[in-house]
Amino acid sequence: MTVPESRVTTCTNAPSREDGAFVLYWMVTSRRTRWNFGLQHAVDWAQRLNKPLLVLEALRSGYPWASDRIHRFVLDGMADNARRLQSTAATAYSYIEDERGAGSGLLEALGEQACVVIADEYPAFFIPRMIAAVAPRIGVRFEQVDSNGLLPLRASERVFPTAHSFRRHLQKTLPAHLAAIPDEDPLKGVDLPRLAGLPKPILERWPNAMDSLIAGDITLSELPIDHAVATVDMVGGAAEADRRLERFIDQRLDDYAELRNHPDHEATTDLSPYLHFGHVSTHEIFARLSAREDWDVDRLDADTSGKRSGWWGMSESAEALLDQLVTWRELGFNMCALAADYESYESLPGWAQTTLAEHERDHRPHLYTLAELERARTHDHLWNAAQTQLLREGRLHNYLRMLWGKRILEWSPTPRDALDVMIELNNKYALDGRDPNSYSGIFWCLGRYDRAWGPERPIFGKIRYMSSENTLRKLRLSEYLERYTP
Repeated sequence: MTVPESRVTTCTNAPSREDGAFVLYWMVTSRRTRWNFGLQHAVDWAQRLNKPLLVLEALRSGYPWASDRIHRFVLDGMADNARRLQSTAATAYSYIEDERGAGSGLLEALGEQACVVIADEYPAFFIPRMIAAVAPRIGVRFEQVDSNGLLPLRASERVFPTAHSFRRHLQKTLPAHLAAIPDEDPLKGVDLPRLAGLPKPILERWPNAMDSLIAGDITLSELPIDHAVATVDMVGGAAEADRRLERFIDQRLDDYAELRNHPDHEATTDLSPYLHFGHVSTHEIFARLSAREDWDVDRLDADTSGKRSGWWGMSESAEALLDQLVTWRELGFNMCALAADYESYESLPGWAQTTLAEHERDHRPHLYTLAELERARTHDHLWNAAQTQLLREGRLHNYLRMLWGKRILEWSPTPRDALDVMIELNNKYALDGRDPNSYSGIFWCLGRYDRAWGPERPIFGKIRYMSSENTLRKLRLSEYLERYTP
């Protein structure tokens, strides 16, 4: 199947170059060799032109919050991809920037040799700015491919203010897109000309690190990144993502609806970092879930009113997972794709900005500095445990992430300060930070995708209130507190 036109965007007016040496796929954010519309589109081009396929996966050192933690996870995935590509018709090119800015010019140099350049589309973090800066300097046809979710980004023309309104849109729009899925393995059985090699000046300036990646010889301490944010035990890459997905489907799915909010139970997918770095595809998760549920599209409910459960025609737990994976995740992508100010305070709903402004001067019994919050030095032992999990493991339990943000609002001099702290801590320490879904969670704490709540409270105003005391009463937390109490 060819990639749907709704997922392909042309970034330059330049034509393709039929006498070029190869088709270049720049693996930016869909960092996987399976279930990948971007790779599939590049394979289509290579077959059409009968040219070699070069797959470039690069890692900059100068991106915001670059650290040992994030680099290690990405490098794990790069090694996975390099091993996989060795046995295919494509040629792998893995570049790791060893000095800030050293990778500048690589895309332009490869573009001079390429027939066409294909890159992943991703609507958040520095990626849109990077693509916009590079595109005018690529003197050949340059296309972006959206492989982010079940619904193409361009299937929505407006920003949706609530999950319910987006869910209603999904239920009306998504069925037409469910059959257009990426190939499970776009390189399987593909026969292409082999690339003899890249020009020596390119490889001398930007060495191919593929062999070092596969051998595990990349030394983080030699790279210009933040070494204070340590690596974690979670291994990156598509192979590990596949293992975790299989474990969830086989061992956790049945109890997901009942137990996912209770931190004492390991009931979640643990796939959020793998989704963020593109090591696993939403389409693959959906396919595996559909197979487990023996599901087909005929089971979709004709009622498209936006109900939270029952529309898919799956089990309670499967529907609960899809509401997180499709509704809430792709709601965040909708915001980032269509609202340039998605990470600014001014993007909050008007009612939220008004109520927060009215209570900005309220007395705050506890105020903590960024340094105190970062090191989990507050009076609240549950919040400290959540922050300790973030520091140690690069993740926060899904439910506790909401409480974590609400307490930061309560303990900050102003709501704007609270937003800055949440973004800094989440993006610095969370493996799934810097993601549309992360910004959804952070801004939800300040009213995005929510409504006004009563009674009106000090500091919060009409923003939904959460407390550690209520959370301790509602959730099973004894083992969690024992594990993560500093």
